[in-house]
Amino acid sequence: MKTADKKPVHLTGKTPEDDFSGLVEALCRLKNGSTAGLKKRWQEQELPSRQVIGGTIESLRSVLFPGYFGFSELKAESLRFHVGSTLDHIRRDLQEQIKRGLCFSCEEGPECLPFCDQRARELTGEFLKGLPKVQRLLALDVQAAYEGDPAAANQDEVIFCYPGLAAITNYRLAHELRLLGVPIIPRIITEAAHSATGIDINPGAVIGERFFIDHGTGVVIGETCIIGSRVRLYQGVTLGAKSFQLDEEGNPVRGIDRHPIVEDDVTVYSGATILGRVTIGRGSVIGGNVWLVHSVPPGSRITQAHTREENFERGAGI
Repeated sequence: MKTADKKPVHLTGKTPEDDFSGLVEALCRLKNGSTAGLKKRWQEQELPSRQVIGGTIESLRSVLFPGYFGFSELKAESLRFHVGSTLDHIRRDLQEQIKRGLCFSCEEGPECLPFCDQRARELTGEFLKGLPKVQRLLALDVQAAYEGDPAAANQDEVIFCYPGLAAITNYRLAHELRLLGVPIIPRIITEAAHSATGIDINPGAVIGERFFIDHGTGVVIGETCIIGSRVRLYQGVTLGAKSFQLDEEGNPVRGIDRHPIVEDDVTVYSGATILGRVTIGRGSVIGGNVWLVHSVPPGSRITQAHTREENFERGAGI
């Protein structure tokens, strides 16, 4: 027999195929800590599908910006048919995914299925009713990007090309679902944008009108952030938590306000890091690469040199 014809053999004398039964058994035991949280939910009902949710978001994008995404050969006479038909598909797919999310989060097992089905129908209806508001907010975000970036030739370019707008679109849709109490799905939506754009916006954050993220990569906006209107962020900005409050067992306490409040008309330049429940006063400008862990009054101009002087004075006890 030629060497090329020989099957690879382990030192035990077994072929790789012989090892699969033991490998499969080990992977399916679900004993370690990382998989223990799955419990038996996935055995009792279907889980939400990231692929279907991703497709639904793209369909929603084609409804919010008709002609730009999805079917591109729209005419005035076919617009209403396109939007109506797409919304019908969105309603069915989203309702199913919300139902799966509700059932997955429910502790009662298959017994909760009728309730989850009815609740998913109600939540889907409420979400779809809110789409005109989301569309209005996104139109203002597009306008803010165009007015704030001289490199944008027109608003069409912002809609087609800007990763910041893509991430904000996912966020605004996810935030509406979060407000309705939909579990899991909002985070799946924003994390899809995070993977695609490098912009991480938690769906729990509250963001006002005319929001603009320029360039975008590396931006982080935490769960309890509150951002006012006409705020502009550049790449690499972090609005994060300074520390985590722990319970008596050493686990992070959830649901407490731990991220910055950024008031109206604030600009934060690239690489700046703002941590903790601090307030950035209205009209302030935070310079590039600034590290900020305290509040600043309205109209502040904070630079690296400014923060270095403050740190020195505090360290010297002045």
